[in-house]
Order: sequence, then C-alpha cells, then structure tokens
Amino acid sequence: MTATHTPALLRAALDAAERGWPVFPLRPGNKRPAGHPERNCPHTGRCVDGHRTPEQRATRDAGQIRQCWQAAPYNVGIATGPAGLLVVDLDIPKDDTDTAPPAWDGMNDGLDVFAVLCERAGERFPTETFTVRTRRGGQHLYFTAPPETALRGSAGRLGWKVDTRAWGGYVVAAGSVVGGASYEIIHDAPPAPLPTWLCDLLTPPPAPAPVSVAVLRSRIGRADRYATAALNGEIAKLEAAPTGTQNTTLYNAAYALGRLIAAGTLTEREVTSALTDVALAKGLAPSRVAASIRDGIRRSTRNTAGAAA
Repeated sequence: MTATHTPALLRAALDAAERGWPVFPLRPGNKRPAGHPERNCPHTGRCVDGHRTPEQRATRDAGQIRQCWQAAPYNVGIATGPAGLLVVDLDIPKDDTDTAPPAWDGMNDGLDVFAVLCERAGERFPTETFTVRTRRGGQHLYFTAPPETALRGSAGRLGWKVDTRAWGGYVVAAGSVVGGASYEIIHDAPPAPLPTWLCDLLTPPPAPAPVSVAVLRSRIGRADRYATAALNGEIAKLEAAPTGTQNTTLYNAAYALGRLIAAGTLTEREVTSALTDVALAKGLAPSRVAASIRDGIRRSTRNTAGAAA
C-alpha cells in the first residue's frame, strides 16, 4: 500500500468517528491492530500504567485521528464495544475444502446460515441496517447493542460462518483495504437496534446462585480433596469448551472456584494460575483471560460474602 491511500483512509477513520464510533489504527494493508501486542508490551509511553488495548486506545477525537492517519496509511478498526455496537460477521468459505458441518448441510456461507436463523426466529433478514461488504464478499451487519447488556463477541456460537463482534473485539471499517480489496458500505443507514431474539441467543447464561461460606464448609468435609476435585473439574470443562463458548466457560469456572477461595480452601493465585494456563492454551487473548477470571472471582466472593451476612 502506498501513501496515496492515506487521504482516503483518513476520511474513512473520520467518517466512522463522526458516526460516534471510536477508531484505532490497523496495520497498513492488514486487519491486525497497529502497535505492540500485550505479550511484548514495554510498559512505557502510553502503556506506562499497564498495557493499553486497541479498545482502550480507540478515539473519536478528530485531531488525534488526523495526526495518526497522516503518519501512515493505516487501515481503520472500529472498537465495537465502546461504539455501542454489535456487528454480525457473515463470512464465506476460504476455499473448496471449507464446507458446512452436518448441522448446516446445504448452506453455502454465513449469509445462508443467518437467513435460516432469522426464519427459525420468525423474523425477516435485517436488510435495513448499516451493512458493509467485506473484502472477500461477506457482510458485516451493524446493530446498536442494548445498553443494559454488555455483550461480548462470539465465534460460531450462532452457527457456521456467523461470528459477532462486541465488547472485547473490533471490526475493519469501510474504506479499509486488505489484499488489494476494500471494505465497502452497501447499505448506508443508521444501525438498527439489535433484535431481541438475537440478543437472547448471545446473552451468557446467569452465574450460579451464591452459596454461603458456612453452607459450603459443611458440604466440603475434607476440604483439600474437594477443592482439588473442583479445580480439576472446572479445568476439564474449560479444556472441552467449544469455540465460541470458551470465554463464558472461563468466567463460570472462576465464579464457581471463587466460592472455594472465599471458603479458604483454594487461593486466588492457585485458581488464577491454573485457569490462565488452560485459557491461553485454548487461544484466548491474555487481556480477556485476565478480565474474565478476575470478574468471575470478584463477583463470586462478593456474592458469597453477601449470602453469609
């Protein structure tokens, strides 16, 4: 990519920001965020107080955007969570060997699968919302996310070739160019509210009901044996979790083990270390792993203490 793309990419970044969507730079000609990954963070400059993720760095400030995109022909990433968006990513097969699994036999791509999901829900395909054609011919359907529910992205949870981007993720904005092909707006309209049926499918299951420390202790008996079995059980669940459910499974594991931390039969360091090792091996992002474990343990220990009061 040459510098001649810079004005168009700057315009794409400013256009997204004007729509109220915070943006951050992607590598020129690429879909990956510019800058260093968390594992190589120098903890200097903007990261002096801790690694800043692309989601945290995203901005709508026109001055900052101009300064950044005049420096290099960056592609444009939209931080979907801070933008208040949930984007449905309808992908197409990568090659002739990338075929639908038995559950979606006969489907050609993510558009077909999503159309079936709409039909099952008794709803029509949402053609009226803001829509971008991806560089390979798929589609991004933009929806406004419900403010009361902090939805996170998913991979394959809805079906074959149907992913979502929300908190913790991003989409490549229209106007970006990857492999010589551009992302283009094919329906320029305000994003429609996320359909209720779709929100229901994407909402994580509720956390387990809190149990008081006293009740938990009475159930444990030999605490060390019970705690080890509980920890091993949650690790096994996480290791077996299919793609698209791993982050929810990780959170629920931390929540479940948080009750044992509150009871004093496990330490937070033990739980965090064990779950982190498995989650990273599953390919989850380090920042998401740390947040899910921390949030699950904190909510669990807080609820357990409340139940004991």
